[in-house]
Amino acid sequence: MSHSGGQNDDARIEAEVQRLLDEQINPALQSHGGFANLVRVEAGRVYLELGGGCRGCPGARMTMQRGIEVFLRERVPGIVSVVDATDHRG
Repeated sequence: MSHSGGQNDDARIEAEVQRLLDEQINPALQSHGGFANLVRVEAGRVYLELGGGCRGCPGARMTMQRGIEVFLRERVPGIVSVVDATDHRG
């Protein structure tokens, strides 16, 4: 299996994830005073940071794992995982 398309795949994944964040995910999170930012895509791993009302929220982990990750993986081929890069401590 060739991995030569890795950077191209990451660029495609990044573009598709950003579009979904802008068009669907962030409008839904805004109803709770929160938002998600795309930090980077690396080898199919999508790093997101939650902000606003989502940062430090007890439900943030569930939102990321069962909401955002499931949503993105169903719609964007090539995503290996979605990683919460948020510092929830403060």
